[in-house]
Amino acid sequence: MKITDIKVRKLLPGGRLKAVVSITLDDCFAVHDIKVIEGTDRLFVAMPSRRDESGIYRDIVHPINAPERQEIEHLILKAYREKANGALR
Repeated sequence: MKITDIKVRKLLPGGRLKAVVSITLDDCFAVHDIKVIEGTDRLFVAMPSRRDESGIYRDIVHPINAPERQEIEHLILKAYREKANGALR
């Protein structure tokens, strides 16, 4: 599967949550509520999650392997930076 569209839905300048993003895979499957978060050392991507009955947050959708996760994160952060830089102009 390939990411065919990335939409940065919200830019949030204050706090650790920097953006909310949606992606489309193969022009036929959408994933909403992906978060761009400012961590201690870097920006990272958090997949949509839900709190279970024990109070632990679990991803609802996520990449199965590290190379796919890195590729998705790279593309989302690239789109975020482009949008954020455009918003600063």
